[in-house]
Amino acid sequence: MNKIGESIKVIAFDADDTLWVNETYFRNAEHQFAKLLSNYETENKIDQELFKKEIENLKDYGYGVKGFVLSMVECALELSNYQVKQKTIEAILNIGKKMLNEPIELLDGVEEVLKLLQRKYKLIVATKGDLLDQERKLEKSSLLKYFHHIEVMSDKKEKDYLKLIKHLDIQPSELLMVGNSLKSDILPLIKIGASAIHIPFHTTWVHEEVSEEVASKSDYYTVLNIKEVLTLF
Repeated sequence: MNKIGESIKVIAFDADDTLWVNETYFRNAEHQFAKLLSNYETENKIDQELFKKEIENLKDYGYGVKGFVLSMVECALELSNYQVKQKTIEAILNIGKKMLNEPIELLDGVEEVLKLLQRKYKLIVATKGDLLDQERKLEKSSLLKYFHHIEVMSDKKEKDYLKLIKHLDIQPSELLMVGNSLKSDILPLIKIGASAIHIPFHTTWVHEEVSEEVASKSDYYTVLNIKEVLTLF
């Protein structure tokens, strides 16, 4: 595998499931939600309906825990034909509050990698989600000292990255993105002429999945964990 090019000036890191654990909490919450509504539907059907509701609401709520909780409430009302008990709604809200207060579990090797790369490159966070929640997680992570800039994006499409590149006053070829989502962190970067390193996480939200055919058509690096990123330099 070729090494990272000398042109790179800025390395951007996704946050959730790249720097710390996140998606696992959503899977746990989905399971709890399905148990709460087990009198109305099967777990598989509840999962399907919740996902549909989340996608439908993205344009209004965006990404993150708060939008997820609102989608759970709407889904509960619809699946129960608006007969769901107030206690169940309260339990759904409590699932969300617990998610917002989960401890930050850094992935193995994160701080070691940031510390070394910071010596030569400008490091930034480029993540999407709820601004308040992501700021809270960054604060609790004790990683803020490694980053020159924090960008919480409403979405991660080509136009969003081009806007970020303009703000950083660099060329696309001078940016390297590191993330776990092929759809959000890797493919858009390749399309605009930047570089990207994919670090798969053990669980991925269905909305972020791409086919092997689509993934194989792009030229990017893949490593098994964040510590392996250092072998590319």
